[in-house]
Amino acid sequence: QVQLVESGGGLVQAGGSLRLSCVASGSIFSIDTMGWYRQYPGQQRELVATSTSGGSTNYVDSVKGRFTISRDNAKSSVYLQMNSLKPDDTAVYYCNALVRRYSDRGSLYNYWGQGTQVTVSS
Repeated sequence: QVQLVESGGGLVQAGGSLRLSCVASGSIFSIDTMGWYRQYPGQQRELVATSTSGGSTNYVDSVKGRFTISRDNAKSSVYLQMNSLKPDDTAVYYCNALVRRYSDRGSLYNYWGQGTQVTVSS
């Protein structure tokens, strides 16, 4: 019913930049919060950055000043500009969206993308 498709991951040297993109499609009435999470091998998924429909943003401390989340509501898209990348940023990055569907506008549904690998070499 709702799909999130990510792109933009890859291999980059430390100090470099990458831009992740995520577009939502399907039976979407509105999108509340969109965000990015990452997962290290053998660990739980952790929040990287979120953006509410009202424009508020939130970042994990380790990426503040280096990563920027942005949204294009008209395109149901969210982006993550990652600068000054470090080897510790190496992980699988997942897009997340809280969505109201046309069939059930009173409820929020949580959706995830398939994940995109980001690898930062030292």
